[in-house]
Amino acid sequence: MLTAIVLISATTNRIPEVAAALAAIDGVSEVYSVTGDIDLIAMVRVRAHDDLANVIADRINKVDGVLNTDTHIAFRAYSKHDLEATFDLGR
Repeated sequence: MLTAIVLISATTNRIPEVAAALAAIDGVSEVYSVTGDIDLIAMVRVRAHDDLANVIADRINKVDGVLNTDTHIAFRAYSKHDLEATFDLGR
């Protein structure tokens, strides 16, 4: 499974509609509205690299109201549980 974090700038007055449209795309597992320099973060989870192009370039970037995207592909995932187990090794 591949995970990509997509930072999205959206038309300000359409953020809720853009978020709903993004969340309806197959491969988008979550969409968060956030503070800061961007408006939305979409979590994309797919099986193959080609699927990333299909979801991000062909679908997300074409949603009305999406102005810009910045995509980060995850190498590894660490959960709070995993980190706590690591720190407990020396105890």
